[in-house]
Amino acid sequence: MHRIAVVILNWNGEKMLREFLPDVVRCSQGAEIVVADNASTDASLQLLEQEFPMVRRIVFDRNHGFAQGYHLALQQVESKYYVLLNNDVQVEHDWLRPMLEYMEAHPDTAACQPKLRCHWNRSHFEYAGACGGYIDALGYPYCRGRVMGTVEEDRGQYDEHAPLLWATGAALMVRSDAYWQAGGLDGRFFAHQEEIDLCWRLRSRGYGIACIAQSTVWHVGGGTLPKDSPYKTYLNFRNNLLLLYKNLPAGRLDSVMRIRFWLDALASVQFLLTGKWGSSLSVWRARRDFFRMRPQFAADRERNLREAVLSPVPEQTDVSILWQYYARGRKTFADIHQTKNDIKQHI
Repeated sequence: MHRIAVVILNWNGEKMLREFLPDVVRCSQGAEIVVADNASTDASLQLLEQEFPMVRRIVFDRNHGFAQGYHLALQQVESKYYVLLNNDVQVEHDWLRPMLEYMEAHPDTAACQPKLRCHWNRSHFEYAGACGGYIDALGYPYCRGRVMGTVEEDRGQYDEHAPLLWATGAALMVRSDAYWQAGGLDGRFFAHQEEIDLCWRLRSRGYGIACIAQSTVWHVGGGTLPKDSPYKTYLNFRNNLLLLYKNLPAGRLDSVMRIRFWLDALASVQFLLTGKWGSSLSVWRARRDFFRMRPQFAADRERNLREAVLSPVPEQTDVSILWQYYARGRKTFADIHQTKNDIKQHI
């Protein structure tokens, strides 16, 4: 059994594999490299067979989506640590070592990420995870290095270790035993925010989540669904509601959901006023499907609350990033949390 398995989920990513897989193979010494293919219709499999025979291939007969695709692939991988790596991520020499050393020295930490920078603006963080993530009082994810649409330049301001609620799914190292103990990625999410759900479950069970700033990778982002895609809007709004239903403590759920109705309505109006009719409708479709799907998640919610040793988790902060960002003009994580002990600041 390998100590580390780097698992890349691919769907029609021939171009990304051709560009980024050589560095993954070269820079991941000692790790098993696995590409799980979600029934690609491009030349991905031919590329792997002809140019990367050293890479193990897992081939699915249909597209299972991001969450379920990874979950099914990991059932076929034996390793102490899984590293879930997007196919549009560039890695550097020895990128795994700092994360491995941290995980070995901290057995109570279940998952970690490297620092995530933008591939096309290399001095800046990347939207999908930056230096590790939190959830605000109303259930909105944000990061050290990214709040709403503001992405900061990396000046080392978040290199100091801090407890996190979630680590990015673009480059996620997770203990295999903790992954399965917590139930793994939830395939019903299909894509978007499934790693936050997993990390929230791990954190509530007492495990730590970390960002290891001594390791850096560069993420392209938006390779499968562009930022303005109505389907991306749908998945983000629906999955965020599912995420909250699965994990919020009983004392918070009802009040947050009532407020979120009005905030989601406001978001729909904003999309409408900016000419994004498809995204405006996607908000309401997301809410409709959340209520249709909610009964499927009742048992998961019951289990999560029963097995939680931290409720609420401290990294679900008491701030509202909408209020801080739009009303108070605080655009960065450091502005919102102005002292090191300010993770519990109220709006």
